[in-house]
Amino acid sequence: MPYNEQRFLQTEFWAEFKCRHGWSSMYFNILPDGNLKKTEHFSPDANSQNSLTLLIRKIKGFNLAYIPMAPEYSDEGREKYLARVSELAKKIKPLLPKRTLFLRFDIPVDFADLTERDSFAHDKINPSLGIKKSAVDIQPPDTVLLDITRSEEEILSSMKSKWRYNVRLAEKKDVKVSRHFAGEEGFEEAFNNFYSLFEQTSKRDGVSFHGKAYYMDLLEKGCPDDRGNPQITLYLAKHENDYLAGIITLFCPREAVYLYGASGNIKRNLMPAYLLQWTAIKDAKAAGCPVYDFYGCPPTEDQNHPMHGLFLFKTGFGGNLVHRPGSFDYKLSGLYPFYSFAEKLRAWWHKKALKKLNGN
Repeated sequence: MPYNEQRFLQTEFWAEFKCRHGWSSMYFNILPDGNLKKTEHFSPDANSQNSLTLLIRKIKGFNLAYIPMAPEYSDEGREKYLARVSELAKKIKPLLPKRTLFLRFDIPVDFADLTERDSFAHDKINPSLGIKKSAVDIQPPDTVLLDITRSEEEILSSMKSKWRYNVRLAEKKDVKVSRHFAGEEGFEEAFNNFYSLFEQTSKRDGVSFHGKAYYMDLLEKGCPDDRGNPQITLYLAKHENDYLAGIITLFCPREAVYLYGASGNIKRNLMPAYLLQWTAIKDAKAAGCPVYDFYGCPPTEDQNHPMHGLFLFKTGFGGNLVHRPGSFDYKLSGLYPFYSFAEKLRAWWHKKALKKLNGN
């Protein structure tokens, strides 16, 4: 499927949003000779792959540099690609703030085969490149991509039959889905209802979320306008006087992305989550997005995985399961191993130890 625009994580819109929440940004054009030109804004050449957005986070006097989902892969093979990433990192290094520990890349290579992905991610890398697999991935390495260039009938027919049934059941039981944009009448009330669902989800499933201001800011920044920014939409599913579930999506020319979701504890038998997704998929198609990204799921159908239900839910809409290599680091400081160990320990604490302490 041809994608002619930058990924949402590489847009200036996303960088500006992250800059309001503890990050700073830098922008570069990659010139034909391979050198870099720093720019004040994201200003792509005719080929958007020639531009980069870089984010920087300061933690306890040190800096962490991050390039999400770039540079694009051009089928040159793993070793040549990683060598290109290494050369890019060398050119960026002198432009970074002092005391930067590493430059992290999320590698945008899609694999249908899990074994091929794991080989790309974990096979030995030439030490001279200065690159290693990160202890922790920033973006979800596994996701489901649904082709929405097809007709609605074709999309529906590709779903599992139970998923079509659940969409129709929610409609039959009079579940109503509403769309909300920041600044519109009634938005604040809708957002508060959504965040209440977030809190219920967090308590029930033992997952953590950002603060309320983070999501409000994202929705305010993504209001429909004439600036060409991605559109951020809040969807709510309601039955009678009860709010049952909600999602936040992002639409841009390259992709539609299901960013966040929350659900309550009542009337789950009315299948509101299925109707929410189907409504967003139809809207994304109408907006001209070529693909709907469910954005994160387990890599396989493992019944013992704590998110097995999420795997079944997202794959049931008929999309393709995609595996990405995750994050890779270009080391810039001798202190990098200490940070990497601390990062791994923090991930273990939040994913396993803390959930056990909370009884999840």
